[in-house]
Amino acid sequence: MTGTWLISGARPLGREPADLLIRDGLIAATGRGLDAAGAERLDADGLILLPGLVDLHTHLREPGREDAETVATGTAAAALGGFTAVHAMANTDPVADTAGVAEQIWRLGRQAGRCDVQPVGAVTVGLAGSQLAELGAMADSAARVRVFSDDGRCVHDAVLMRRALEYVRAFGGVIAQHAQEPRLTVGAQVNEGEISGRLGLTGWPAVAEEAIIARDCLLAAHVGSALHVCHVSTAGSVEIIRWAKSKGWQVTAEVTPHHLLLTEELAAGYDPVFKVNPPLRTAEDAAALRSGLADGTIDCVATDHAPHPLEEKETEWEAAAFGMTGLETALRAVHRAVVEPGLLDWAGVADRMSSRPAAIGRLAGHGRLLPGEPANVTLYDPSPREAVDPAAHASKSRNTPFAGMVLPGRVMATFLRGKPTVLDGKLAW
Repeated sequence: MTGTWLISGARPLGREPADLLIRDGLIAATGRGLDAAGAERLDADGLILLPGLVDLHTHLREPGREDAETVATGTAAAALGGFTAVHAMANTDPVADTAGVAEQIWRLGRQAGRCDVQPVGAVTVGLAGSQLAELGAMADSAARVRVFSDDGRCVHDAVLMRRALEYVRAFGGVIAQHAQEPRLTVGAQVNEGEISGRLGLTGWPAVAEEAIIARDCLLAAHVGSALHVCHVSTAGSVEIIRWAKSKGWQVTAEVTPHHLLLTEELAAGYDPVFKVNPPLRTAEDAAALRSGLADGTIDCVATDHAPHPLEEKETEWEAAAFGMTGLETALRAVHRAVVEPGLLDWAGVADRMSSRPAAIGRLAGHGRLLPGEPANVTLYDPSPREAVDPAAHASKSRNTPFAGMVLPGRVMATFLRGKPTVLDGKLAW
């Protein structure tokens, strides 16, 4: 399983067919007509060869919420989705606000072995927003944490946010902000607008996201530090980020597959599977997000994979948990949202779903299909068109918003440092 592999006839980044030779966990050679005596052969005619996908935003729930997901089940879902690395968010129980908890998550990932698990450290103790967490200790730990986020909650105190940005600058870290002004979103349930009024649900205004992004871009510029904006959801946010980048500031951003493809109209049936933070927005917002991803204003796609047990989603809307699963459908949804309309080619997908997130997450060994690099690769068949079946997913939770939706493509194989984790569309072990 970890020896020599010859992948023949794949299309690297969607280009002309070529072979890829894997030896001792590394990409040994690429080109046409490669041969290697004794190699395991994988016929990849017609398949797209991509660098292994990297997710900057995954909730693995362990420790503390193993009823929703574990590192083992979450990384199995990641491998089936074509991912070779995920960044595990800090809102576990206990919170990953110390070096000890971060190292626990990192070791669980190494034990599971299906993809690299890079812990994201909390910005504040207990995600409470009042005191900085052990940022330096987490950075110096075996887990080598470089991304810090209170995701699920906003670091809403401007002084605390400034201090966090100043602190991580010393070791090249990044603060990933959940942009949500809490005073503007008390009791908020769906996007503020005509549909929220018709449904009688408290509206979630776009300005609650945009105001925090604008403030934090200014803070990052003032401090000279790196800001990453989580799950951008509005057209206004795209414009603010575009403006910040035009200034040369260290600002990056992500968008989720569900915000690219789905809109607020889906909430009209009160089905809590479509309840998410930030909420699904308008069709105009989704179009702006797709354009922003295509022109590079938004740097990457991140799943915000947020698994929940059945009882937390199959209940009345206001009591239901926010969040959607996303690891196993992300590449297919991106294919539908931006590749089929011609907004991105496969090289662009590789950039937005592997190379850029690896760079933002300070993650070495991912994102490149070059000889000498670790053999972290994904093979994707763009031809099938199948309905999403959550019962077939490896995740412990079934709260996918794409259930029953026909999406293109299928991940056929995933290799982590030369070891296949997925073959023929199924877990290899």
